Amino acid sequence: MAVKEKDLPIDVLEGETKEENQLIVFNDDVNTFDFVIESLIKICNHEQIQAEQCTFIIHYNGKCSVKQGAYNKLRPMCEALLDRGLSALID
Repeated sequence: MAVKEKDLPIDVLEGETKEENQLIVFNDDVNTFDFVIESLIKICNHEQIQAEQCTFIIHYNGKCSVKQGAYNKLRPMCEALLDRGLSALID
């Protein structure tokens, strides 16, 4: 069954049309620093230092915008992070 545009929440519709969306990763008590760093490098194409800085921001602030861009570019990254057990969303 196909999802019709009128059935989608407003924020989903807006998220697909906004030019700049943010991929946000949230802190948790499960994943290690090294795992989060490795995930950001592999999935978001971060450099080592960028991944480390984002991981510290996630740890101390509870969340961090790790990537910005078009919704359809961020969606596969978000899904890959979720598949690895990280908490992430596109805003």
